[in-house]
Amino acid sequence: MKKNTGLMRLVYATQYSWLGFKSAFVNEAAFRQEVIGLVLLGAFTFFLDITTYEQVAMLISLLLILIVEIINSAIECVVDRISDERHTLSGRAKDYGSLAVFMALLIAILTWSVILLS
Repeated sequence: MKKNTGLMRLVYATQYSWLGFKSAFVNEAAFRQEVIGLVLLGAFTFFLDITTYEQVAMLISLLLILIVEIINSAIECVVDRISDERHTLSGRAKDYGSLAVFMALLIAILTWSVILLS
């Protein structure tokens, strides 16, 4: 089987990414909430009296939450696919993913707080 290379690889990768976004939006309530937060808070940054660098930092902190949420969801999908029985390692994997999302949220809160309160 011939592997896609060059432009076609990029086209297919973009299609798979779009499918992933749609799936996450439909199946993950937390992801939907975070996308709405990104859109609303992201738009809000355009009305603030801040530098371009500060605005970029604020937007990146919001995007980081989405990235980590997607990785967390992927971990949960794999764990659930492997087995539906309770196992200590499965629980830990899901807890670690949740912790990563929480830490991304803290980074965003810290970033926004430092910029808005300085």
